This record gives sequence, C-alpha cells and structure tokens, in this order.
Amino acid sequence: MKEDAPMRSRLIDLPRRFLTAGLLAVIVAALMIVATGCGSSSDVGDGGTVSTSTTEVVEATTTTTTEAPEDTTTTTSAPETTVTTQPSADTITLKVYFSKDEKICAANRVVSKTQQVGAAAMRALLEGPTEAEKTGGMVSNIPKGTTFLGLAIADGIATVDLSKEYSSGGGSLSMFMRLAEVVFTLTQFPTVQGVNFKLDGEPIDVLGGEGIIIDHPMTRADFEDLSPAILVESPTLGNTVSSPLRVTGTANVFEAVFKIEVVNWDGLIIAEKVAHATSGTGTRGTFDETVSFTVDKPGLGALIVSSESGKDGSPINVIEIPLQLEP
Repeated sequence: MKEDAPMRSRLIDLPRRFLTAGLLAVIVAALMIVATGCGSSSDVGDGGTVSTSTTEVVEATTTTTTEAPEDTTTTTSAPETTVTTQPSADTITLKVYFSKDEKICAANRVVSKTQQVGAAAMRALLEGPTEAEKTGGMVSNIPKGTTFLGLAIADGIATVDLSKEYSSGGGSLSMFMRLAEVVFTLTQFPTVQGVNFKLDGEPIDVLGGEGIIIDHPMTRADFEDLSPAILVESPTLGNTVSSPLRVTGTANVFEAVFKIEVVNWDGLIIAEKVAHATSGTGTRGTFDETVSFTVDKPGLGALIVSSESGKDGSPINVIEIPLQLEP
C-alpha cells in the first residue's frame, strides 16, 4: 500500500466526492432518521420467539406454525412494532433491508421490545424507508398494500406468509429485489438460514408474471448479484456513533481486503484502516472491524468503505454512509 499523507490533512479522493451537494442533503436528512445509534444493549441477535399472535408463544426451533388466524389480519401498523426514536430498556434494535443503486442495503429500526422479533422485522420492512433513507437513495421493491400475514420457523427455515399484492407489478429485477429484501431481513437472525414464501396462505414456488422460480428455501447466496461487493450492516445511514466505531458486514472483494475510512464534515479523513473479510475473490466472507477516531465536538461525517482496482489501484466498490459523529 502506498504511503498516505498524515490524517486530517488529506482530502478524500474518490470517484464521487464526499462533499457533494446531494450528499450534504443526505447527511442533513439523516439527522431526522428514525433509527438512531448503532444499537443498544437490547440489539436483536437471534430469531428468538416469533409469532403473529399476542397470546401464542412459539420457540423458533419448534415446528408450530405462527400464521395469523383466518379471521384476523396482521398489518404493518400493529402497535407492538411502533418505531421509536431512541433505544431504551423497552425497545430492541433490528435491521431491515432495502435497495440502493440496485443493490441490497441495510437500515436500523428501533421497535418496541417483543419476543416476536421476526414478525417485528417483517412489519418494519413493509413500512418502507424513512424520508431520510429515501433522500439517501434507498427504495423498497415491495409493492404498496402488501400485508404481513404470518411467520413460521422450523429447522432453520422461515416460512413467511404475505398477501397477494407482494407478487404484483414490476419486472424481473423488482421481483428478485423484493425477494432479497425479505430474505436478508429474516436471515439476520442466526436461527434462520433460508426462507420459503406463501401468498394468502398458499405455498408458492414461482413468483409473479416474470416466473421467478423459488422452489427451494431462498438464502442470501441466491442474491449474490444483488449484493454490493462490500455490504456494511452496521452502522447504517444516520446512526449516531462514537469512537471506537465497530463496522460489521460481509464482503466479496479481491483477496478479502478493503479500506475503512471515517471522514468529518469537511471531508477530511480522521481515521482509516485496512480491513479483512473472512474470505474473498469470489467467495463472500464476513468482517467485524473496529476503527478509532477523534472529534472535538458532535458533528456530521461519514463512514466510507472501498476496495482497490487491480488494474490501477483506484478506489472501487465505494459505499458512503452518512453518520452523526460524537466525541
């Protein structure tokens, strides 16, 4: 790696400059984002107990169904998953996945504490991106009007039941992306390795008029072409972070090596690190890196990840995530 100029004195040099008018608007909008902070002590790390019923408790390792009764409909406005603005003892932080630039991306949601975390994640997903996330380029490919009807988990496979609107409209890219958004959202939990789909209670193995075949439990690997080379799953857009900053996600880059940088409002690099995924060069691996930075006062900034072109060493696979930096 080439010798770098001292930190704080070098402006970042990327294909898309950090301090563009559009990105500045994203950063300002990020301050209004619902999901604040990198998480809390109540972060969700497991599929746990999932059920659409308020009385039935179903362990994720059982084969008992958690589908909603026929005479009830579970909607995305259910009070138990009302999104809150601050993590607390009564909330949990989980993730939902949308798309940006035709690639999957992660967003945080802080919801009321519940044992039905899979159901909570699905409801939050169907609510779509926040206004700040939309400003940042995130979109949902799930058709409006799609209703969450139920969820069952058995032997590592989640079966999600959605209303028929889920299969309506859009071309093949939209169909693949909406499948990916659900699969990534549910497989954030270690108890879920794959996802099967139902529409209005009926199992399906083909989705929509495009005839997308889904005759097996869908996994993240089925959507590698829709995954960015570096998928940062934490932190996410608009999070308030302090040093040391933990950066986690997955990557499929040459020799599993990429760069993590933190920049301040002026676009100056205040921290950088060479990161390593568990595998690379055609095989997606995970990464969990920590980078330290120093700021004198709270302010806006960004996390930037990138890899190097094997041809000329220029930055490629660049991802910029606006953040609120705290001392």
